[in-house]
Amino acid sequence: MTDTPTDPVLLERDGAVAYISFNQPNRLNTLDVPSVKAFRAICTLIAEDRGVRAVVVRGAGRAFGVGGDLAGMRTDAAGTARQLIENLHAGLLTLSRIDAPVIASLQGAVAGGSLSLALACDLAIAAEGTVFNLAYSRIGASCDGSSSWHLPRIVGLRRAMAIALLSDNIDTAQALDLGLVNKVVPAAELATETAALAHRLAQGPTHGYGRIKRLLRDSLGNDLPAQLDAEQAAFLEGTKTQDFAEGLNAFFDKRPPRFSGR
Repeated sequence: MTDTPTDPVLLERDGAVAYISFNQPNRLNTLDVPSVKAFRAICTLIAEDRGVRAVVVRGAGRAFGVGGDLAGMRTDAAGTARQLIENLHAGLLTLSRIDAPVIASLQGAVAGGSLSLALACDLAIAAEGTVFNLAYSRIGASCDGSSSWHLPRIVGLRRAMAIALLSDNIDTAQALDLGLVNKVVPAAELATETAALAHRLAQGPTHGYGRIKRLLRDSLGNDLPAQLDAEQAAFLEGTKTQDFAEGLNAFFDKRPPRFSGR
């Protein structure tokens, strides 16, 4: 896959960090059919690339994204919605299954399906002044993009109900308090802070991160005995990796570990 500057979504690499960049700033990165198809294809490429050890999802221009293509749905509601949802969901499922941590880097407006996408990432960092709105109820729609699954797990059911039903704007202070984001930084520092976090994670134990991610996500559907069994199986699987051996050696050598992601 070869990107051009006019593609609706770009795949860029900086060492072991892959950047998924929504690239329609003049449309505030609206999720239209071409962009979600490109997103899906890029997620597949990332999943197949063992050299990727961290992923950043970001939007070009003054907004991360304002959600789905309402103009397209006004012309063909069911047909457009089906294509948008099927491709977005396929991409999100692919990202959810990779070991590499996925970071949402957010600015401006983060609304509708774009907020759903941000919620599906493992971590989120936002610029001061970012405004969040789930927005579906404003057009008489229900959630997509996994927000009905992630939101109550992040903020709790009662708060999720308020966010989804009322569709009020949420500022960065509220988003940080609710756990919608992990960190808020000055707008001028968003790119630098995002890159620093991504490269820190890219130097970590990638397969270990993957096991941690799966354990935490699966825990909410498991009873305690099932989760204990899953923890044991994941830990024992991890003992076979080079990173585990390196972690032990570094501990006893009293030095920082040098993980290879293997």
